[in-house]
Amino acid sequence: MKFTVTIDRDETGIWVAECPAIPGCVSQGATKPAALKNVREAIGLCLEVRAERGLPLTVETQQVEIAL
Repeated sequence: MKFTVTIDRDETGIWVAECPAIPGCVSQGATKPAALKNVREAIGLCLEVRAERGLPLTVETQQVEIAL
């Protein structure tokens, strides 16, 4: 499975990675590679928990660009 992940730096310099298709699936790291490694692990764990609870594994998401 392939997932889109967003990655941003917070105000303290920590990299925060989130998988929008899996509600609540967020991780972080001191570096961008560390955050991506951590979110990959988080995705696997979130999918396990959602499957155990009988929840849909993912929710529909869509990326849209908006010009201002």
